[in-house]
Amino acid sequence: MASGEVKSVLFVCLGNICRSPIAEAVFRKLVTDENIENKWMIDSAAVSDWNVGRCPDARALSCLRNHGIEAAHKARQVTKDDFLTFDYMLCMDESNLRDLKRKSNQIKNCKAKIELLGSYDPQKQLIIEDPYYGNDEDFETVYQQCLRCCKEFLQQPH
Repeated sequence: MASGEVKSVLFVCLGNICRSPIAEAVFRKLVTDENIENKWMIDSAAVSDWNVGRCPDARALSCLRNHGIEAAHKARQVTKDDFLTFDYMLCMDESNLRDLKRKSNQIKNCKAKIELLGSYDPQKQLIIEDPYYGNDEDFETVYQQCLRCCKEFLQQPH
């Protein structure tokens, strides 16, 4: 990455209150720990508009706190501008991927590379399942997947 060049990543899931805020918080901590936060613009968003303006799920916040990470995020929906401004849109499952690709087809000059975050998982767990109807263990699984994938993504040449 050329010095002074800022890269951008948007983590996307269905509602932006469980998986994508966890991924955003994990990635933010990784770049902060490496002292390169000025080289990244990081955000998360939802495919749906169900939770716009809401804080992340309490179980997601609790899981992050268990790992020493604080997150302050308000859910928002993916916008047209996101496709033009972000370098990467990393989503959690095939349904998110389909929705984003469909939306990107309606956008001229889509700059974003749309991928599954799980495509970076060294353990090859491609899909990061929605823990919303699950329990604390499911949130921990999401956290661990996001951590592995974000570390791997960060190590790629950008």
